[in-house]
Amino acid sequence: MQETVPAIAVAGAGLRGRAYAARIRATGAGRIVAVAEPDPVRRARFAAEHGLPPERAFPGWREMAAAGRLADGVIIATQDAEHAEPAIRFAGLGCHILLEKPMATSEADALRIVDAVERAGVMLAVCHVLRYTAYTRALRALIADGRIGAPVSVQHLEPVGWWHHAHSYVRGNWRRSDESGPMLMTKSCHDVDWLIHVMGEVPARVSSFGRLSHFRPEHRPPGAAARCVDCAVEARCPYSAPRLYLSCLGDPAREAWPLGAVTDERTEAGVLRALREGPYGRCVYACDNDVVDHQVVNMEFPSGATGVFTMTAFSPAAPRQTRVFGTSGCLEGDGVRITVRDFVTGGTEIVDPGAAPGGGAFDGRHDHADDALADAFAAALAGGDPALLSSGPRESLASHRVVWAAERARLDGTIVETAPQSPPAKGTVRP
Repeated sequence: MQETVPAIAVAGAGLRGRAYAARIRATGAGRIVAVAEPDPVRRARFAAEHGLPPERAFPGWREMAAAGRLADGVIIATQDAEHAEPAIRFAGLGCHILLEKPMATSEADALRIVDAVERAGVMLAVCHVLRYTAYTRALRALIADGRIGAPVSVQHLEPVGWWHHAHSYVRGNWRRSDESGPMLMTKSCHDVDWLIHVMGEVPARVSSFGRLSHFRPEHRPPGAAARCVDCAVEARCPYSAPRLYLSCLGDPAREAWPLGAVTDERTEAGVLRALREGPYGRCVYACDNDVVDHQVVNMEFPSGATGVFTMTAFSPAAPRQTRVFGTSGCLEGDGVRITVRDFVTGGTEIVDPGAAPGGGAFDGRHDHADDALADAFAAALAGGDPALLSSGPRESLASHRVVWAAERARLDGTIVETAPQSPPAKGTVRP
């Protein structure tokens, strides 16, 4: 099939939407032709960056959808609760979709999305960015090639980081399960999907334990104020907002994130003003957060292999760490390199997959895997080839269902069997 440069629209010009669009513009793999963003400052900035005329800069995704099929594909990077409706609407317009995770905040809405894209014959890629790194490809290949024999158990750790958790899950947009979803979905659906991807099977049964242990009013230190800028004990608090956000000034990467979520002003006065007036300056013990700050998920796979996933706020913000134990060897990965131990020879091999396309250090952009995902989406649009995408609608639905099952297990104190998966609908994908 002859490849063309696809036209791409963006719904949601926040950090992720801007990052995907910037990558596509930089590579020339697609043309950004429209944006929908309710914040007028972000909307104007995005339109200027991509040279969009006023009639292609919309105040919301509904207005953009009402204008008809403006693009071959659409990047949906709206807030979590506004994923399902735009995905269904743009699928109905015949647009291929890159959908920020989680795909929806309920299983019913996720099913509606899958039904809509299959009915329309369009591609859907949920942003499971961890699938798109050289590290992931190498680790998965080691297991699939039998380098450790049959995998028997896996341990996987997501060290969220004390300041990252305070930023996003105590003060930030993902602090409440009723507004976005449980922590296991909004943060760790990445990891559940990744474990399924590298192990090559969907868990059959799950259990889970976790709670909001620390970021609660009863742990508020004596003398603490409602806001860090007024607090007498702020200097001794690990979660000091001034310490975190003022330290971002002068660092372009950290000014983009996390500071970009707090304020567009890159001055000390601007940061302090935002901390005095906005949500990111609140005491972490006086917020309205309710999501867990630590959780474990236990998994049993159909093969009999077992797995345990741990998410914790109380760590440095660092790459994920994984151990896979097999019948003739084991491997250990730190997000950068993989150590393989052979039980037959007793030997050890260090596998360094290199960067794809970025390094392994934590940088708020999933080790630059966002770029690799944007490249894959643009290439899939250009060639009409869904095989260029690491996961399709049914795979994403399956991993999301495991997350929902695990959260039910945590809340109910039970072991939950995951729902059987129905096969993909028959039909061809629209080029």
